[in-house]
Amino acid sequence: MPPSWLILDPLIESWLLEDIGRGDRTTQGLSSITNQPGQATWVSKQVGVVAGLPIAQRVFRILDERIHFKATVSEGETCQVGQPLAQMEGPLDALLTGERVALNLTMHLSGIATLTRHYVEKIADLPAQLVDTRKTTPGLRILEKYATQVGGAVNHRMGLDDGVMVKDNHIAAAGGIGEAIHQIRDLIPYPISIEVETETLEQVSEALQWESDIIMLDNMPLDKMVEAVKMIRHSQKYVKIEASGNITLETIRPIAETGVDYLSSSAPITQSTWLDLSMRIK
Repeated sequence: MPPSWLILDPLIESWLLEDIGRGDRTTQGLSSITNQPGQATWVSKQVGVVAGLPIAQRVFRILDERIHFKATVSEGETCQVGQPLAQMEGPLDALLTGERVALNLTMHLSGIATLTRHYVEKIADLPAQLVDTRKTTPGLRILEKYATQVGGAVNHRMGLDDGVMVKDNHIAAAGGIGEAIHQIRDLIPYPISIEVETETLEQVSEALQWESDIIMLDNMPLDKMVEAVKMIRHSQKYVKIEASGNITLETIRPIAETGVDYLSSSAPITQSTWLDLSMRIK
């Protein structure tokens, strides 16, 4: 399901205002089509995973409630070249004015979902799960993370208030893993978990000693990662293990085979390309 409209509607309205500005000069200049009924079809020009159609529908509904938008494919479905994705009918001027914002969002989100699916398929038969990161476009995080879910990934924390992640700079600032956890644990509300980023086996041992809930193995060589997983499982079998760093389509499977629970990567968002779609007025 897409995020709540209470969150998305103000964003969509701001995006429409950004594009429309003081008015759609071209469409408003075509006085013969004002309030005239029309129909349009969205068509895919590439093979990919579709994401964002409910968002596109909302764009048109906010612009003009008379527009009827019907998706002809499901979210997360793989579309083919030339395949219709949605049918619309309503005032022609509103269809034309909302076209770019709705298409941009859907093409961007579908590109993320498509690349995410490629990553997920590499480890589909393994228990490890792909998770996203906070490397997102400002203002678009909630939708970009929605797109990774559509592609089959699991969301990591949405923001800094969702959980504690003690990273290398926090460790340096606090003077060590133990000191960082000691200070943080007394201040966080239940049931927020504590995750610690580690780069060496010594740091893994320290994170275990201070009872970290999640241990991230960051940019570890595979042999060290295997050793770290064994160390954690032997000591605290309920601690979750996350691998991060240098996770590509080529490396994701061997990393997942080390026995980690999660693999976090920004690539499905930061390295994705838009899925090419077009709108055709009938």
